[in-house]
Amino acid sequence: MSSADRPGRSGARPSQGPRGGRSADGRRGGDGPPRRPQTRRPPDIDHARQAALDLLAAVRVRSAYANLTLPGLLNDRGLSGRDAALATELAYGTCRALGQLDAVIGACIDRPLADLDGPVLDALRLAVYQLLHTRIPDHAAVSVTVDLVRAGPNPGAAGFVNAVLRKVSRNDLAGWIAEIGPNRGVDPLGYLALATAHPRWIASAIREALGVGDDDYGQAELEAALNANDVAPQVHLLAKPGRISQDELMNAAGGDRARYSPFGVYLPTGDPGRISAIADGRAAVQDEGSQLVALALAGADLTGPDERWLDLASGPGGKAALLGAWASQVGARVDAVEVTPHRAELVRKAVAGLPVAVHTADGRDPGLPAAAFDRVLLDAPCTGLGALRRRPEARWRRQQSDVAPLVKLQRELLASAAKLVRPGGLVAYVTCSPHLSETVGVISRRPAELELVDARAFLPGVPDLGAGPTVQLWPHRQGTDGMFLALMQRQL
Repeated sequence: MSSADRPGRSGARPSQGPRGGRSADGRRGGDGPPRRPQTRRPPDIDHARQAALDLLAAVRVRSAYANLTLPGLLNDRGLSGRDAALATELAYGTCRALGQLDAVIGACIDRPLADLDGPVLDALRLAVYQLLHTRIPDHAAVSVTVDLVRAGPNPGAAGFVNAVLRKVSRNDLAGWIAEIGPNRGVDPLGYLALATAHPRWIASAIREALGVGDDDYGQAELEAALNANDVAPQVHLLAKPGRISQDELMNAAGGDRARYSPFGVYLPTGDPGRISAIADGRAAVQDEGSQLVALALAGADLTGPDERWLDLASGPGGKAALLGAWASQVGARVDAVEVTPHRAELVRKAVAGLPVAVHTADGRDPGLPAAAFDRVLLDAPCTGLGALRRRPEARWRRQQSDVAPLVKLQRELLASAAKLVRPGGLVAYVTCSPHLSETVGVISRRPAELELVDARAFLPGVPDLGAGPTVQLWPHRQGTDGMFLALMQRQL
């Protein structure tokens, strides 16, 4: 690598500028030559890309959630239409591909990524995403990024950025994967993890949950599952039972009838917040998979009283609202437990006007009477690996070490649910994760009094549900988030 291509000091810290030059009164100072007049044009700022760059900085510096932060950035900058769409694609896409982009950047510099100035690394990531994942012409991706760096906190790094991006542009994505990735025939899992921009441990967990091997079928199935995490999900709406019908919501939203949920509507385009039924609480934004698992519990056969329901880990309140709306139609009432005060407030807003009492308490010991509930929903805290398509940065933020503490919590919450449900009552254990430790691993060590019920019977019309009795939904199979459901009845 030539000295012009090396990051040197430019990528590591702001340039110090030349020595000497002229003083304020025009006299030559120091021992250097007089400073030449500034002839370089001022940088042009692309506001869509600047918004995407600011989002990357927020994720890197303060661990912001991309999907919660970007709308505010777009609004503050007055971006809409094509500019907002471009900023969203570049910001979310860069967050999803982060590890893959870093691997390519690392192959084009002679120092660790950790030594690069943070804003410079953000700019490189944003540009490399454009070079490898979009149809934006290379010259446009490079020149606009160089201008962003020139206008940023480390303008002296512009030359370094330009040199790195020109190296990156020599290959397309397939070429880079072939150059820096493992051989697919030798390490198919490692190859697919890099090619689809997933940490290896997540790719491995998904392969295990799919139950596939390294043959052609297994690789195709795993690749489809991983690629589905990079497809922007369609917005799913819930027509709350008794508040608005599915047909009414379809007409109001200009949407399509959901394939499986009798209360679901697919919104093809537009801001759901502008739909009056969403604004006034008759409807809500909720993934169809979340609707299905809650409806499975509410609609499952039950002998004996059916008046008290419980949502044991209810924040932010989507499933509690669905259960509450259904309960209002059948004469039942719901208790909703949430340990975090601000999330408990979100639950209260979500269930306003419904027969739901919200308790700010720890679900492991919520202070509620034992054996008092007919139906209990435990939507347990989890890694969220089933919703990676909705949370662009999550796959790189989650660590494999997160799994064990979550499994411990999940088992403790399930033990609590077993105590709170009455004999003959039902417990639905739900996670938005396919990780086997969080799903069948927890269920295999469930309290002895909980007997599995075949959950497939209560998801009518949903295909590819496997051998049962538990159910794992998948983005690439059902088009929903990756929800897991185990339905259990407490024995007498």
